[in-house]
Amino acid sequence: MAVKKYTREIAGRTLTVELGKLAQLADGSCYVQYGGTAVLVTAIMAKKLASADYFPLSVEYEERYYAAGKIKGSKWIKREARPSEEAILAGRLIDRALRPRFDTAIRNDLQVIITVLSFDRVNDPDIIGLFGASLALMISDIPFDGPVAGVRVGRSDGKMVTNPTYADRLKSDYDVVVAGTSKRMNMIETGAKIVPEADIVSAVSYGFKELQQMIDFQKEIAADVAPTKREVRKVSHDEALIKLVQDFAHAKLDAVLYTSNKKEYVDGMARLHEELEALVEKEKLAEAKAIFEEAVDHVVHKNIIESEKRPDGRRVDELRALSAEVALLPNTHGSGLFQRGTTQSLSILTLGAPGLEQWVETMEIDLTKKRFMHHYVFPPFSVGEVGRLGAPRRRDIGHGFLAERALEPLLPPKEEFPYTIRVVSETLASNGSSSMASVCGSSLAMMDGGIPIKSPAAGIAMGLMFDEKGEKYKVLTDIQGPEDHHGDMDMKVAGTRDGITAMQMDVKIEGITEEILAKTLDQARKARLEILDAMAKAITTSRAELSKFAPRVMTIQINPEKIGALIGPGGKIINKIIDETGVAIDIDDSGLVFVTSDNPDAMEAAKKLINAITFEAKPGDEFEGRVTRLLDFGAMVEYLPGKDGLVHVSEIETSEKIRRPSDVLKVGQVIHVRVKNIDEYGRINLTMKK
Repeated sequence: MAVKKYTREIAGRTLTVELGKLAQLADGSCYVQYGGTAVLVTAIMAKKLASADYFPLSVEYEERYYAAGKIKGSKWIKREARPSEEAILAGRLIDRALRPRFDTAIRNDLQVIITVLSFDRVNDPDIIGLFGASLALMISDIPFDGPVAGVRVGRSDGKMVTNPTYADRLKSDYDVVVAGTSKRMNMIETGAKIVPEADIVSAVSYGFKELQQMIDFQKEIAADVAPTKREVRKVSHDEALIKLVQDFAHAKLDAVLYTSNKKEYVDGMARLHEELEALVEKEKLAEAKAIFEEAVDHVVHKNIIESEKRPDGRRVDELRALSAEVALLPNTHGSGLFQRGTTQSLSILTLGAPGLEQWVETMEIDLTKKRFMHHYVFPPFSVGEVGRLGAPRRRDIGHGFLAERALEPLLPPKEEFPYTIRVVSETLASNGSSSMASVCGSSLAMMDGGIPIKSPAAGIAMGLMFDEKGEKYKVLTDIQGPEDHHGDMDMKVAGTRDGITAMQMDVKIEGITEEILAKTLDQARKARLEILDAMAKAITTSRAELSKFAPRVMTIQINPEKIGALIGPGGKIINKIIDETGVAIDIDDSGLVFVTSDNPDAMEAAKKLINAITFEAKPGDEFEGRVTRLLDFGAMVEYLPGKDGLVHVSEIETSEKIRRPSDVLKVGQVIHVRVKNIDEYGRINLTMKK
């Protein structure tokens, strides 16, 4: 391909696309630049069929430290290794927008790689990464029903902003990413500071209109390139086998699908698979299982659309049974157990000193500290299976971040509650939206632990079923099991009684409309209020006191100019205080000193030592001081540890006239003194006189 260059103005900045210059052996590749941020996106589809019984797509988002002019901070490892959590989340975001636009019958391995080459610290690479991924597929010979594109929407001072800069995002009360085609929105990712549903709908609608210019830009480029799409062998089924499996499935599915007990459902489906194995030849078994899944999909859709018949008999807007408990564990700082149907999440709170904050440094993020962490754990037993344990998977990281995003707006500011906060959500049983159960459980745990959160939060997963023509639809509240697996949408919505704090939407169809979005959020709000009512039966507000097992943090404000004196040369002074008292001490540049300990006496001792070092005396202050030196004209008195002042012979309290201080004072003697004045050189003059 000859080198070609295209430009388009998007939100006041130039979006540049260059084709044919880089990565020429990929099936599709493009260099995309927005401001000073640039990515290279490649797409390659294997020529041979994979052995997988699903569409084998992988989307990889590769950060490079050189893009931001950085060398990795680790002393031992300087090259990029495993992706950061931010890179994993960006890759998942792009994957979720692309995946619905492929024929799931394709069995060739397909890999899309987004490599960040340049980062200007202004424009986020994820938006142009999605644009480039769709474009690389559009100009390749890979079958792809695109284009798709996405934009980020923020709001500050009441005004919506397209693709806000990092600085703008700090001022915004929400961060909405919406992606879609020319007709429908197919992916939403949102974090918000307790924002009403109507405002989120407006932001998504605004973003969907804004992304159309990026869709048109891709169409223009693809038309100019005019690629020829390759013929790919897709999974097809034998007509006789289709009839055999469908007859088998339709005769038996109702008895297995329509139960509120997940174990009965799992056992029943396992039994049907065993019967299916006995019914068909071994070489046709994989194909038969695929037909069987299609039959399940058809039955679930048909019954919900035509008669609102859900597998467990609930109404379309009905929640499963709810329960909530707190203070389950004896020695933790706070705990909460939330259960919705057979989905069960146990969340545990741990509070720590400010110095235990997580240090974060990535390509996008300069070295910073993170005071709140939510970690999501999904063991195999939670779905009744045997599986590996170890490092968190991408799904676990994504679910953990979604819940963290939902909970963070609830937290009090660090100045009011200076603790480092970690919540771990253990998924003990999963049958639909354990991530939203973890929001509920974690909210309970934080209230149980005494964190003065603004209000409790809850989350719910919403589903959608379209008919075969894509005309009629039903929105489902609290999806589980087959509705989750075979449904057309998974929208997770979390928030308080007053508004949304986090939202995430994926689809398996082309997408949804603004009407469906508004209806879904309205239905989700009703469910969220019902869940919050159930949680309130366990605990209504945060406890007045922290757990007796949690450390206490004392805050002391000192003059920032005294920080050096408190630390001392090489940390000598502060380390001495820590060694003598056993407390943890953290110092903020603003002069805030945080003393952390579970021993009140040790905290008080540390406070006295810190005050002694940083105290700034003023006229009228009184002390019990110790005489350290006697001079002909007065006595030097240590009024605070390491701080001396002069008591002139004329200021010594005595009933008779004296010639020398030694006439009435001795070294080591403790006397009561008052600050008389401070001279122009900062020297303290003391008096014993009343």
